[in-house]
Amino acid sequence: MTGRDGGADLAPIGNSPVVILVRPQLADNVGACARAMANGGLFHLRLVAPRDGWPQQAAWRTASGADRVLDAATVHPSVAEATADLHRVLATCPRPRHIVKPVLTARGAAAELREVAVRGLRAGVLFGPERAGLDNDDMAAADALVRFPLNPAFLSLNLAQAVMVMAYEWWMAADATPPRRLMTNETAVATKGRLDNFLAHLVDQLDACGFLRNVAKRPGMVRNLRHLFQRGEVTEQELRTLHGVVTELAIGRRRRGRLEVEEEVTEEGV
Repeated sequence: MTGRDGGADLAPIGNSPVVILVRPQLADNVGACARAMANGGLFHLRLVAPRDGWPQQAAWRTASGADRVLDAATVHPSVAEATADLHRVLATCPRPRHIVKPVLTARGAAAELREVAVRGLRAGVLFGPERAGLDNDDMAAADALVRFPLNPAFLSLNLAQAVMVMAYEWWMAADATPPRRLMTNETAVATKGRLDNFLAHLVDQLDACGFLRNVAKRPGMVRNLRHLFQRGEVTEQELRTLHGVVTELAIGRRRRGRLEVEEEVTEEGV
């Protein structure tokens, strides 16, 4: 049972961990979990005793194209069977329990899962039912617990949100995207030479119009302009636009000067 178009062309990416949904109650939530998994590069989904059986068409409707994750999902009668071939098992635990186990943040868990994957071992993460979460017997099958350090006054995630947090941290643990970049589209960041050329143009016209006529303040005013344009990464397209602005202002000033002269001559003639 799959979506009409088969969804996105998804496949396992490396030795990624297994997402294990324990006694999930709603097919819609299973589909939303598959969607979250696909966003984070996770593919392996196992269901433990789903309440309404499996498959359920509603899951494919809410998966938003993550059909292949659902197509490949397997069903297991117990947590023990779902984790039998795994070497490392983590369990999400939103509330304090009277259990002595290591507790990891989602980021710490992702780092540990990456380390396990590099060693060629298989790992999985248990997520509990929507209403009550994992019980003590479920968590007894885990090596460590995972708790999300969110607002303690309101720590309430639905099942798909919890899976999304782990999927995001798993992806980011190996992602090389710089934390900040400038989107330049079809242009490029201007070189210092091009920027200096524009500033020379600008200062020349400011001198011509008299804006920099205060000799004592002129150096500081020019430095302020330079600081302004050096503060960010100005693009070549932006410099071309600014050159055009300065040129048009200069042309307008010259035209206005001629008109003023003509008006004076006309008045004198009268």
